Amino acid sequence: IESTKSIDYSPKPGVFKLLCDKAAIHSEKKYAIFIDEINRGNISEIFGELISLIEVDKRAGEHGALSAILPYSKKLLSIPSNIHVYGTMNTADRSIDQIDIALRRRFKFKPMLPSSKVIKQEMELKGIDAHNIDGIDLIRLFETLNARIELLLDSQHLIGHALFLWATTSEKIAGVIKNSVIPLLE
Repeated sequence: IESTKSIDYSPKPGVFKLLCDKAAIHSEKKYAIFIDEINRGNISEIFGELISLIEVDKRAGEHGALSAILPYSKKLLSIPSNIHVYGTMNTADRSIDQIDIALRRRFKFKPMLPSSKVIKQEMELKGIDAHNIDGIDLIRLFETLNARIELLLDSQHLIGHALFLWATTSEKIAGVIKNSVIPLLE
């Protein structure tokens, strides 16, 4: 392979475009893309005019199907109907009230609240009793913290269960409280 000392600025398809291309070829399969913390970005900058294309009735093969010409490659893009777009968001970072109206119209919202059941199940998989980790009832601690937070602040600021999934010793529990919970509350 001959190497060159030039910079290549030619447009390359991104993750979403590649997914659309693959989904169009294999229409019998279902595909999904996950956008983590979608509410933290600027929706108009992320999707641009393509925001309309992700609507179910605007997908390829649908009655109101739309397509767009990509600005750099000048290729036509339409979103196959076998692609599902999922976005996650942490309402503690930005209230759902502040979510762009264009985003609200195109997504269904399903709350996934912090759950002590998840902590208990994960600890059971590790052979640990979440009600007695070096004498600490992690489930009671977690539920009490969130009950107080909800009372003093609101349900948008609850501590997520993911913080505690690796708190398998009293030292690790103390570390989560000191390094994660307290800074979040501050």
